[in-house]
Amino acid sequence: MLYSKYISSFTSSPSGRSGGAIYIHIPFCKQACHYCDFHFSTSMKKKDEMVLALAKEIQMRKNGLLDSARSDKEEMIETIYFGGGTPSTLQIADCRFLIEEVYKNYKVSENPEITLEANPDDLSEDYLIALSKIGINRLSIGIQSFFEDDLTMMNRAHNSAEARKCLEIATQYFDNISLDLIYGIPGMSNEKWKKNIETALSYGIPHISSYALTVEPKTALNKLIQTGKIGKPNDDLAQEHFQILVATLEANGFIHYELSNFGKENYFSKNNSAYWLGKKYIGIGPSAHSYDGISRSWNVSNNAIYLKSLGENKLPNEMEILSKTDRYNEYIMTGLRTIWGVSLDRISDEFGNEYSDYLQKQSQKFINDGLLEIVTSSVPMQSGSIEKILKPTKKGKFLTDGIASDLFFINPI
Repeated sequence: MLYSKYISSFTSSPSGRSGGAIYIHIPFCKQACHYCDFHFSTSMKKKDEMVLALAKEIQMRKNGLLDSARSDKEEMIETIYFGGGTPSTLQIADCRFLIEEVYKNYKVSENPEITLEANPDDLSEDYLIALSKIGINRLSIGIQSFFEDDLTMMNRAHNSAEARKCLEIATQYFDNISLDLIYGIPGMSNEKWKKNIETALSYGIPHISSYALTVEPKTALNKLIQTGKIGKPNDDLAQEHFQILVATLEANGFIHYELSNFGKENYFSKNNSAYWLGKKYIGIGPSAHSYDGISRSWNVSNNAIYLKSLGENKLPNEMEILSKTDRYNEYIMTGLRTIWGVSLDRISDEFGNEYSDYLQKQSQKFINDGLLEIVTSSVPMQSGSIEKILKPTKKGKFLTDGIASDLFFINPI
């Protein structure tokens, strides 16, 4: 079964440790996309100061992946991810400097996945060559659409020609490339959406992340919809596009390993898989989140306050200890979204009979409706042990987030 075949790649590192991840948030963009509610600034004035602050936070968090039970045991960093914002606004020297700071302060695996998110208009051939020489071995390119009218509506910084040109060049220097596509755009026909997917496939890209266009409250998109300048995204259209996406990519050898992510074999995102599988990670930069297995922390979403705090040798974050209910709910959400599903055995062993009984009771209606199923899978990491896995059916995949929220335990035990 797929579960058995692909889980072992992400459940343990070659060293026998679970492995950790570092995310570095670059909070700058040339312009604001209409749909985006991530933290960023369109002013580049403080970019050099920000790079130095990011390096300082990397240094200050150097013990962030230590095992709380064993001070001599540190998680091996298996993946470094530059996200944003727009990391491709960084100079090559800045990228190299931050990567070197990670290596100086953490134990890094022999062949880590190092990803840079990028916009097509930033990816000149010289820039791509330089990235490949400083250790970047994976690109995540924000294409979103190959059609000019879509890009204009979303206020993307690139045009259709730049989207195509950057992929022609990038594929010459990088094997491991992911691109983003957005579906459910008002007025987009099924034929146009399928053409977007087919265009992406024509470049031999091994990984595609695809998301429904969503309307966040404090975005330009929300204002455009409220003033009637564009139509509101339609759930039925989004579901049709999702079904086309899944069918087309699976027919072309992609594995639907997470609700919004599709990869060829050996090309799953190690960084994102670390989040979904509950591995430890450190988030560097304004708005970045961290997780150590026990607690979660998040940095302030304000560039000026972030810079001031680091200048005073203070980490600009807040922290919470996760309760058993928090950890249960998070596992339900991340598990159901992935090919690995939710282990009913783990629920029983880690959370106890009350949570296990609750999950079985709450999930039964979705099983009866054909939206969830329980499958039996062999898990290599556990010496061939057999696990019962709760996961969405094909019919239920598009509804995963809503189903998961109905399985959450609201009142703490």
